[in-house]
Amino acid sequence: MLHMHLEQNSAKPLPVVVIGNGPSGICLSYLLSGNIPYVRRNSVHPNPILQRKLEETPEVSVVDQDVDYLSEGLEGRSSSPVAILFDSLLRPDTDFGGAAESVLTWWHQPDRAVPHLVLGKNLPGGAWHSIEGSMFTLSRGDWMELPDLEFKDWMSRKKRGFRNNRATAGDIVQYYQYYVAKKGLKKNFLCETLVTSVKKLSLDEGSSYKHQTSRDSSCEWNFLEKPKDGSPTDSGSLFQVDGLVTTISGTQPFSVHAENVVLATGTYDSPSWLGVKGEQLPFVHHTLSALEEAMKNKEIGMMSDPVLIVGAGLTAADAILFAHHCNIPVIHAFRRRVNDPALIFNQLPKNMYPEYHKVHQMMKEQAVPCPGPYEGYLSLPEHHIVSFTEDRKCIFHDKKGHQKMYNISMAFVLIGSNPNLSYLPNNGMDLAVDCDQPVSSKRNPIDVDPFTYESVHEKGLYAMGPLAGDNFVRFVQGGALAVASSLLKKANKNPP
Repeated sequence: MLHMHLEQNSAKPLPVVVIGNGPSGICLSYLLSGNIPYVRRNSVHPNPILQRKLEETPEVSVVDQDVDYLSEGLEGRSSSPVAILFDSLLRPDTDFGGAAESVLTWWHQPDRAVPHLVLGKNLPGGAWHSIEGSMFTLSRGDWMELPDLEFKDWMSRKKRGFRNNRATAGDIVQYYQYYVAKKGLKKNFLCETLVTSVKKLSLDEGSSYKHQTSRDSSCEWNFLEKPKDGSPTDSGSLFQVDGLVTTISGTQPFSVHAENVVLATGTYDSPSWLGVKGEQLPFVHHTLSALEEAMKNKEIGMMSDPVLIVGAGLTAADAILFAHHCNIPVIHAFRRRVNDPALIFNQLPKNMYPEYHKVHQMMKEQAVPCPGPYEGYLSLPEHHIVSFTEDRKCIFHDKKGHQKMYNISMAFVLIGSNPNLSYLPNNGMDLAVDCDQPVSSKRNPIDVDPFTYESVHEKGLYAMGPLAGDNFVRFVQGGALAVASSLLKKANKNPP
């Protein structure tokens, strides 16, 4: 079935290709497979304004309603109105400590299904495969579930439990793979694929495809040139998605045409670098998995020089916890003040996240050389790294500009990550809110319509999940609702 998709005749493109098979892509596939959400009869939403709106057209599915109207006035922990709407329908009063059931019921309507293909580098689950399986989620475990399959029920069947209401990354990956199988979505997924190019094509008068090229003949632009007034390009066009697929017989190229392409590749592909001298040296790494690998291979141990961990986010905290558990000495350098309100540790409830609270305490109390309350750990707040040297030294500047130098065994720069959009022209920058800066989930996401998630610059191209600024599984599902609603409306306008 999947190979038929890849070998399709160019005269019959797929309606939708989704690039990325994490929770965003999985949720969208569920909706596009003819699973349509309706408001349950006799259900009462705790928000009286939303309840009155839902009562106006109870027979109309949520994807067929005006999500702009339904989401108006809702408040929540996301900047996306549709994300807040869908989350409010799925978890009506969860932010207030309630446990009200979802007001949604799901009807399988095969005639509403939109043919689609979901491409992913790994098995379903996306970036969750790259997280060490024993790591606990930042969000509550039940916020990681996908529509119409309760995560806590799956956990109880597996005889697993939550810790402080949180689950492990390993549990999450297994649940997502089970979800794809249980919901009959496997036929839509093609794993072990690497997308190398997305090109915009248009139909000429003879209904054949042709590439769009820039005025500079030395450089081919894969997207149509944007009109000078900034309005979207002509919607009567197609996309060509090229890449490599790994099968039992080896790696082979593929090419598929699509009327719409959804970008859902997340933001964890390319770790951020400091950009300092010596950062490319072999003892300097940019992933948590490299620390785990070094420990497994006995490259570092309790008698080694300290490992340097750079960063003040949760990945850096996970690295500190791992090293501390293994009795590996740590130097921890970060640019912010310990009491900076923007520091993630200052935003987490202590009772839910005791291990991160412990790291925060270490950061505050151990800013002097050992011994101390946390032996084997040294905190260096408001320190900037100047360079690494070949003889495994790291040079810093403190907040007063004074230079310091420490011997280290290895360095782990864990300061965030960026999406890899090398398969798009100009690495996707032309699609961002600020077209002069790289795409970033937190600072410069892809510019999309807030109610359809369609690119404001390129019709037929959608972005969801972290690429559109939704960084939590709980809220990426609203993006899936917005995209599915838009694509279903398009399908109704253009029936087969």
